[in-house]
Amino acid sequence: MDEAPHYRPLYRQVYDSLVRQIVDGAWRPGESLPSEQALAAKLGVSQGTVRKALDTLTVENLVERRQGKGTYVAEHTQERSLFRFFRLNNLDGSRAVPTSGGETVKQRAARRDEIAKLKLEADEKVFEVTRTRFVEGVPMILEKIVLPAKLFPGFERRSPLPNALYSMYQHDYGLNIVAANEELRSDLARKDEARRLKIAPGAPLLHIERVAIALDGTRVEWRTSRCNTRHVTYAVTLS
Repeated sequence: MDEAPHYRPLYRQVYDSLVRQIVDGAWRPGESLPSEQALAAKLGVSQGTVRKALDTLTVENLVERRQGKGTYVAEHTQERSLFRFFRLNNLDGSRAVPTSGGETVKQRAARRDEIAKLKLEADEKVFEVTRTRFVEGVPMILEKIVLPAKLFPGFERRSPLPNALYSMYQHDYGLNIVAANEELRSDLARKDEARRLKIAPGAPLLHIERVAIALDGTRVEWRTSRCNTRHVTYAVTLS
């Protein structure tokens, strides 16, 4: 394998090599990787070094180990995407399961703030998705999602979109979301938001901005969520 600076541990070189092969599509989501022994022979390292690299990939949810079967590229199923990235719980602590409605999809020129958030060129196009998320039939969230058009050819023909988008990004566009940077603040509902969420104008909302990042570091999505948290909480487990 390619030489790296002496201070970079060998298992990190193996890690980098495996990540690059996953990004390049050597193994598709849900497909198995070669055995540790086969990878070690191919990369010219010990089986223990490969195992340490795979352990790191597992912790980062990039691959998953299946007892007695091997190691597989992690797959964003609808259920797994919701569990990992949808952070609202019901007041009793149970997980809130959203549905979607009122969807619109349009292509337009990127605005200045979108260019900055998604690191786009000045003349790039984006897709803008707006939709309402419901929990147990009650409108809870107004979402606006902005996507670089160059990453999603034909996206305007995808409507209606699936409930959890990250599985579609992975399977249809080869974009594996592995991280999301979020910023939260409180705000007040505007008149149009109050009407759509069936709350009073000026009612408190939780404003969430998320930039989703793919395995190769590409900024794939900027999502803004305006949440009525009267009946739900934003829950995060730190470990």
